[in-house]
Amino acid sequence: MNQTATPERGNSSEQTTSGRALRLQAYGGPETLTVDQVPAADPGPGEVLVSVKAAAVNGIDWKIREGHLRERFKLTLPATLGIEMAGIVLQTGPGVTHVKAGDRVMAALGGVGAYTDFLVINAEKLVLTPDGLSDVEAAAIPVAAMTAWHVIQAADFELSGRRVLIQGAAGGVGGFAVQFAKAAGAFVYGTASTTSLQHVRDLGAHEVIDYRTQTLEHLTGQIDLVVDTVGGKALDQLWPLLSPDGLLLSIAAPDVGSRAPEGRRGVFLSNKPDTARLAAIARQISAGRLRSAVAEVVGFGDLRVAIERNRTGHAPGKIVVDLTG
Repeated sequence: MNQTATPERGNSSEQTTSGRALRLQAYGGPETLTVDQVPAADPGPGEVLVSVKAAAVNGIDWKIREGHLRERFKLTLPATLGIEMAGIVLQTGPGVTHVKAGDRVMAALGGVGAYTDFLVINAEKLVLTPDGLSDVEAAAIPVAAMTAWHVIQAADFELSGRRVLIQGAAGGVGGFAVQFAKAAGAFVYGTASTTSLQHVRDLGAHEVIDYRTQTLEHLTGQIDLVVDTVGGKALDQLWPLLSPDGLLLSIAAPDVGSRAPEGRRGVFLSNKPDTARLAAIARQISAGRLRSAVAEVVGFGDLRVAIERNRTGHAPGKIVVDLTG
């Protein structure tokens, strides 16, 4: 693969040379992330060169940075972080037919590399961004929406008429999970901070619980499906809530199965690629039938701070970095 993008190869909209990338130099704290100039690569067969306009911050970013996910993300350092983005196609490699230069696109990468001005990505991972969505709005959708979709679909029983609890209902995944569970006919409970209670109600939750001032004891033995987006000690308090055939699905604790008390069921799930479903969800959001929240928009220079701040919570929705500035 060439080190610079050349308009002679494939379908190109403009010449590019190099751009910024937030790269992990070593496992550790925020100081291990540096902004480097990285050459823009030439897309190979089936690949596309994208000018990244926005990328969303995820809790997984700081976990990767600190080395907690070395087995899942086997990185060769230095490595560019970021797992989802939105942008514009600059150049297509041989064999790419369903997108062209100039198309606005969004994607979950299935790995890392989104925090950069120029990204080469397999074209099959790309979804066209609906006209009704800005790049910032689009960048906040792929990972959260698809993770929530797969979690709700993973329930091994019909959700209509069942009771579902979303732990961390104001977050990106949690917010979509509330909407998908309600659409499936469930009675939806959500936990959130005081400042996010109304947001979760607006998403459709039937009852919202302030985890800072209220307990969940009144739900003991009543919840058929618990969706955990938080992990840690908060997860261990959820087991007593399950009904006799209840299921706890976690996106935050890979060891949830081994932590399950006797007679309880716990399963770990993560995002799975499904571009057709993602495209359908993006169209629903653009049409106002689903809601996606952007908590905050930061510039590239504030990205390291935003990744660190993301580990302690923020306003409802996703933090998004705008790379156009």
